[in-house]
Formats: sequence, C-alpha cells, structure tokens
Amino acid sequence: MLRIHGIPRSRAFRCIWAAEEAGLPYEVVPIGFASGFKLERPLAINPNNKIPALEDGDLVLFESLAINLHIAKKAGAPLMPSGDDESRVLQWTLWTATEVEAHVLRWGYNTYLKPPAERVPAEASAGKEALDLRLAVLEGELAKRPFLLGEAFTIADLNLACVLYAARANGYDLARFPKVVAWIDACLDRPAARRARALREG
Repeated sequence: MLRIHGIPRSRAFRCIWAAEEAGLPYEVVPIGFASGFKLERPLAINPNNKIPALEDGDLVLFESLAINLHIAKKAGAPLMPSGDDESRVLQWTLWTATEVEAHVLRWGYNTYLKPPAERVPAEASAGKEALDLRLAVLEGELAKRPFLLGEAFTIADLNLACVLYAARANGYDLARFPKVVAWIDACLDRPAARRARALREG
C-alpha cells in the first residue's frame, strides 16, 4: 500500500489524485502546517522536511511530481504511456515545475496565501504577467488536442492541472484562456479527481 505523508490541502493532493487515478490502495499519513508554512512536526523520511513524501514498500520518495511519475509508472498506460509519449509526459511535467509553478506561487503568496499586511501587489502582478505568458503557450497547445498528449488524459495533465487548480479556485483570471479553462474543467471533473477533491475541499 502507498503511504502518502501530508494533508489534502497541500501538494499531497496531487499524489492522492494520482493514486486515485491509478486505482492503487493508499493511506494518507496526516501531517500539516504550523504558522509560517512550517511543518507541525519533523518528517524524518524527507531530508528537506517537506510534504508530501511517499513510502511504497522499501522505496521512499520526496518531490510531489516525482512521486506522481512513480505512481503513474506503476499503473501504466494510459496514465503513463510508453515510448515517445512517456518522454512527452516528462517534458510537460518538467515544464510544469520550471515554467509554471514558481509564477503561480509568486501570484498566490501575494494574493491570498500570506497575511494581507505581508502581500506585495507588484509581486502578484509580476507573477501574473509571467504566468499569463505560459498560459498563452498552453492555450495554443490545447487548441490542437483535448489533453496535453492527445486524446487521452495522462499524469502530465494531472501534474499541470494540480498546479493551476488552487490559483483558479482563488480567483486567478483565466478569461483570456478558454481552452485552458475547458481543459482544467475536464481534468477536475474526472471521477478520481472528484474523489481527491472531496478530501481537499471537504
């Protein structure tokens, strides 16, 4: 059984959703946050002392996107396809990490995550400006196909949709990107996503 350390209202949500999509048994080992975005207690199996972390038998992993790639590989296609499409999954997952997430966080910290007195509107604007450039790229790609790789939903879609999920839920303006909106809706309306979201949103 997969053991996912974290709480649904954190990056562990991605791993919970991935486990649901994969149809693999899992348990969530709850560990949340104290003030200042610090863990409420040390997480010995992650040298970075961050969540999530995964135990899968003798294997211990940190980094949520790496965890998700591992879960998807256990499930196989269509969640993790083979051949050239596996490389495309890696491409979009790394794009999520390097081109998207930092800008989502820059906007988010200065819009809703930090206390109001600590928010810097110029930082929020800069984050949105940078993210909108990436969303324009995504809009163009999704004009060609319903999901990142084609007709089938893969772990690449899940990884990117998770990063954009909280921003959208907290008022990020996506009006310029109707294809992105339709794609997020399609991702988040999947049965596995709804089960994971019930844990996060409930």
